[in-house]
Amino acid sequence: MVAFLSAWPWDNLGKYKYVVLGPVFAKAFFSIIYEDFQKDSWCLHIVALYLARCLIYQLWVSYNNMLFITRNRKILEQGVDFNQIDKEWDWDNSLMLHTLMAFIGCYIFPFLQNLPLWDSKGVLTVLLLHIGISEPLFYWVHRNFHNKDYLFTNYHSLHHSTPVQTPFTAGNGSLLENMVLGIIIGIPVMGSSLLGYGSIKLVYGYVLVFDFLRCLGHSNVEVVSHKVFEKMPFLRYILYTPTYHSLHHTEKKTNFCLFMPLFDALGNTLNPSSWELHKKISCNAGKNSKVPDFVFLAHVVDITSALHVPFVFRSIASMPYSIKLFFLPLWPGVFVVMLAMWLKAKPFLVSFYKLRNRLHQTWVVPRFGFQYFIPYATEGINKQIEKAILRADKLGVKVISLAALNKNEALNGGGTLFVNKHPNLKVRVVHGNTLTAAVILNEIPKDVKEVFLTGATSKLGRAIALYLCRRKVRVLMLTLSTERFQNIQKEAPAECQPYLVQVTKYNAAQNCKTWIVGKWITPREQGWAPSGTHFHQFVVPPILSFRRDCTYGDLAAMRLPQDVQGLGSCEYTMERGVVHACHAGGVVHSLEGWTHHEVGALDVDRIDLVWNAALKHGLTPVSSSPSILTKSH
Repeated sequence: MVAFLSAWPWDNLGKYKYVVLGPVFAKAFFSIIYEDFQKDSWCLHIVALYLARCLIYQLWVSYNNMLFITRNRKILEQGVDFNQIDKEWDWDNSLMLHTLMAFIGCYIFPFLQNLPLWDSKGVLTVLLLHIGISEPLFYWVHRNFHNKDYLFTNYHSLHHSTPVQTPFTAGNGSLLENMVLGIIIGIPVMGSSLLGYGSIKLVYGYVLVFDFLRCLGHSNVEVVSHKVFEKMPFLRYILYTPTYHSLHHTEKKTNFCLFMPLFDALGNTLNPSSWELHKKISCNAGKNSKVPDFVFLAHVVDITSALHVPFVFRSIASMPYSIKLFFLPLWPGVFVVMLAMWLKAKPFLVSFYKLRNRLHQTWVVPRFGFQYFIPYATEGINKQIEKAILRADKLGVKVISLAALNKNEALNGGGTLFVNKHPNLKVRVVHGNTLTAAVILNEIPKDVKEVFLTGATSKLGRAIALYLCRRKVRVLMLTLSTERFQNIQKEAPAECQPYLVQVTKYNAAQNCKTWIVGKWITPREQGWAPSGTHFHQFVVPPILSFRRDCTYGDLAAMRLPQDVQGLGSCEYTMERGVVHACHAGGVVHSLEGWTHHEVGALDVDRIDLVWNAALKHGLTPVSSSPSILTKSH
């Protein structure tokens, strides 16, 4: 049975929990429309304060996840995984509770409804009440939550259940401990008002500074320079640091203070390594962080999908991408950022994870999908990709894998441009298309005898056609170029060449129920497919699911092994733990320690080799149906 006051009363409401704030918001807007605004503005201030507090937490989390700025300042190197994100999903419960407490408190104590705008004497009063009451009270309560097993197990263990502290960890806890925290926040505000020195600005200032410092302490990024403490040693006892508070989460019997280490010193609970560790992390801020073994070089698909990154909305990035209504008001701002990136920005780090004790990072080229199809943008995009490759080479990265449009044949010949231009590269450049081909082939059932292939003369199309014809599958290759078709046909063994058939129109596939789409097709062109057709695809962007009597495959992808660590964001529309096949191809290349570049045309003979290597390392296909692929046992 759940302990009294440990669970939140709106837990069962899920995403509809915000209805409990309905009376507060209704009263605020009702006062604006129907009542004297000056008389009842107090409720509007409560709503504004709630929204401002949410914004402070969100901005701090965004800053923590800006790895391109903070990667060298991290206290704990491990990433925030999906499990931690789910545990902290309702971090704002504490803010909702405090909003309701303030709403009820204003009715119990009517004088709080009529505070003046400003009273300068209130600042000193609030500071004295905070230092004299709130700080020692929090220290005493917090220490008891740890020293008494019943209290810790039932009311405080949730707060300590996540391995990496984040600003959202500050709000993640039980109902009881957040009720106590609400009282501690309220004491200076209430006390100054009772003494006649309260004011609206004072309430805003104290509460928002309180949240700012809470987020500071729970940040996994050190922001305070050790030089400040060296010049003014007394500050060590006045203001804690993220490093100081992180020790409380790793060594739970020390560093209990609210914001001031002075009370830990007085209570003999100050961790002796607090400032030494802080200096060490602060000194490392200017140094390069650990070099990754593997880098996946991605790009932005469109303007709204640019918001699908951890440093914008962590919770949204942890779910497969889909368009949200609240993205629309943000569109103009993202568009302005896009213009700025077009001129100045360079590839930047957005996420990382560990696999088999190897660090894997995702870098993003600041270019949008549509820009790859603008002829005059080609040179600039290749320069960005080249910068990323050379930077990876300089750092000592072993493998860099190019995503989707970054390896476009028309752009750079599937990466051959960079390998030819820089023949002495130590980093291996990989387009990952060999595994992409294998994933698509894995989806084709064993009993299929005929397929219709669009984009038939592309890198992937060629490899798929040659592989299938070797398995005695008839391939209808849609292409207007007889020369290119014949060149591919000549690559097939003589006895397999009859299985490759050139077609020039979509109506040639009106009796074929297996389509492999490598070139975007319109709904009208899909209309030639017979009922029951399955559309496999390796086209970016994916084709529209127009036919209700047909089925559509997803883009080629694989699921990462179960022992992956620190993975907390989804790759575009992929499910949790699933990555695009070209990403997975780079992972396999890295894990196998292959020393060749995988660029340009695909080696059909390596498809089975790469596929079996992926399975050996624990990567699994999203589709598990029996296929025509050869598997080793």
